[in-house]
Amino acid sequence: QAQFNLGGSYAKGQGIHQDYKEAVKWYRLAAEQGFAEAQSNLGLMYDKGQGVLQDYKEAIKWFRLAAEQGYAEAQYNLALRYDNGQGVIQDYKQAVKWYIKSAEQGYFRAQNNLGVMYANGQGVIQDYKESVKWFRLAAEQGGSKSQLMLGTMYVNGQGVIQDYKQAVKWFRLAAEQGISEAQGLLGTMYYYGEGIPQDYKESFKWFQLAAEQGYDLAQLGLGNMYMNGQGVIQDYVMAHMYWNIAAVNGDEDAIK
Repeated sequence: QAQFNLGGSYAKGQGIHQDYKEAVKWYRLAAEQGFAEAQSNLGLMYDKGQGVLQDYKEAIKWFRLAAEQGYAEAQYNLALRYDNGQGVIQDYKQAVKWYIKSAEQGYFRAQNNLGVMYANGQGVIQDYKESVKWFRLAAEQGGSKSQLMLGTMYVNGQGVIQDYKQAVKWFRLAAEQGISEAQGLLGTMYYYGEGIPQDYKESFKWFQLAAEQGYDLAQLGLGNMYMNGQGVIQDYVMAHMYWNIAAVNGDEDAIK
């Protein structure tokens, strides 16, 4: 434990000069004694090339040792590498296996990615209800990506009864965490009055926040609102400016 703590201090530069090589040294000493959290952190150092030469296979070795001890974060990191084919041959079934182990321990990132696997039918039979279950567990822990995905499932009626009010609830939670797509979708809900009273000013506010992050659909929406004077004073110059920005960012409607 003391060796692991010293490694953490060097890695984070807490009360000591940040030194990744020293962090690796102390993590390794603890990891070789079977300390799961040290094994997991050593895996991350190899994964990022911090204090050592970047080596995905070596990262996998340490993630696996920690994962086999039941360490949830390492199980997630091992699953993610199988998902992406980084340091191992891509294998969705193995990804799902390790996501489940991590997700069942309440690790929200694993819960989110497991939701994605079920939604896409990767490594498992496609199952929207199971997808919603895992998105909800992660979303309730504050996972912004899961809040966005859960809102989307409610809009589309996938795995749940279509419910725009629930969609608005989850989009708002994700939007307040700065997720641009959620901000854009919340703006859309306000624009059309779906699940919430129509409010052009609120719509404009959320479109603007999303547009500032480069979300092309929100930029298109802002252009339309400036053109029509909805929630803002009509301004053709601003309308064309936002349409042009959206087009540069690849929005096909704006290009037209």
